[in-house]
Amino acid sequence: MAEKTVVIGAGFSGLATSALLAHKGHQVTLLEKNDSTGGRAREWKSGGFTFDMGPSWYLMPEVFDAFFEYLGKRREDYFSLHQLSTYYKVFFEKADAVTITGDLDETKKLFDSFEPMAGLRLQKYLDQAEYKYDVAMKEFLYREYRSIFQFFNRRIIREGLKLNIFTNMDSFVKNYFQDLRARQILEYAMVFLGTGPKDAPALYSIMSHVDLNLGVYYPEGGMAGAAAGFRRLAEDCGVRILTARSVTGYEYEKNRIAAVVCGDERYPADLVVNSADYHHAETDLLTREYRRYSPAYWKTRVVAPSMFIIYMGINRRLENMEHHNLYFAEDWDRHFDQIFKKPEWPSNPCFYLSCNSKTDTTSAPPGGENVFILVPVAPGLDDNDSQREVYAEEVLRHIEKVTGEDLHSDVAVRRIYSHRDFTADYNAYKGTALGLSHTLFQTAVFRPAHQSAKLRNLFYTGQFTHPGVGVPMTLISGQVVAEEIEKMLGKPLGV
Repeated sequence: MAEKTVVIGAGFSGLATSALLAHKGHQVTLLEKNDSTGGRAREWKSGGFTFDMGPSWYLMPEVFDAFFEYLGKRREDYFSLHQLSTYYKVFFEKADAVTITGDLDETKKLFDSFEPMAGLRLQKYLDQAEYKYDVAMKEFLYREYRSIFQFFNRRIIREGLKLNIFTNMDSFVKNYFQDLRARQILEYAMVFLGTGPKDAPALYSIMSHVDLNLGVYYPEGGMAGAAAGFRRLAEDCGVRILTARSVTGYEYEKNRIAAVVCGDERYPADLVVNSADYHHAETDLLTREYRRYSPAYWKTRVVAPSMFIIYMGINRRLENMEHHNLYFAEDWDRHFDQIFKKPEWPSNPCFYLSCNSKTDTTSAPPGGENVFILVPVAPGLDDNDSQREVYAEEVLRHIEKVTGEDLHSDVAVRRIYSHRDFTADYNAYKGTALGLSHTLFQTAVFRPAHQSAKLRNLFYTGQFTHPGVGVPMTLISGQVVAEEIEKMLGKPLGV
């Protein structure tokens, strides 16, 4: 008989895991607490504008395509992709803005303008990043780690220096470039991995290969459009998806979960996969005797940033902006310190600003602009109404000073989204937008486990688990946990 499998949370990882298990014959029910699927990749519509609420960068397209191929499907049957010609625009505090395009030779020339021979060094930097990326994809990401000895294996010991696992990102990049602009362009992605360049292992220089070599894409309908494609995939595989179902606990039977409880409703389960916030799932859903991680464990974790987001619909075009835009302060270490060392609302903050209406004209009314502003901020800050409005005004004045664009006029739509919203919508620990940071001791085997230690039929997937933060990583996490489930059941997963 088919396993009755209940998956909790319909973000990318929950949708992916559901599709995989249903494809292998499980009777899968997917429960989502919100009214729509997609998790953080939901959309919000207002006044003719359609906003991606969370992730907005589509990177590592081969991971998405490989996932569909794994199921005998074609990604293009579920959503289409457009490769951006201009990947992003970078504003600097004390230098002219630059654009990074799909033309690598032009990017090398740009680096040459920063410092002599920097273009040649950029190629060498990208070569080592590609090597590490290939090793990671083939040997480290698509596998489970149950002990420290599996992670620190012969390959790691033999080639650890080449993979730069024990060097921090900032020091590593300084071996190639002295110019601050070059270093910031190569290090900025660390914040989207939930950490700072001085704490991230230099292994993550692979991110430069991801954007400069593999390219930056935009899916039809935005990231919410991609998530909708994964929902259709799950449904095609036979998954029953139920929204507005907030899980409140479990029924237990002989150290197994017998049913998942949603208020007055119960869903019998042979297997349970949780893709919701790990801390919430352990602390709030499990009774004490079944928890693996103590309060002390969670207190000592380095939690990734939350995000102060402003969604804005503007009734005019923003001429100084590209689709993706970044601002780096001269002293960006101060911003990282205000996230990780002395938590407070950042002053002179680095920020990300998206105008996806530059690519997708359906996301805004004719002549209008869809604006998504994101400032990484420390988790756990007091996020009250007064603080929100004060900080939003600071951010908008800051953006005008940096970019020359006035975002106070012709505003049709405006909404603030931050800590308390991440907690309310996703049960996010300390209001984090990302989960746990990618420090060395929160990588691979050091991340929370995929399988419960005390309930044999309970598994976890998503951004808290290996391989970690980012949509492609959560898809891989889904594949890893599905493999582990099938091994436990004695049935190899694969097509």
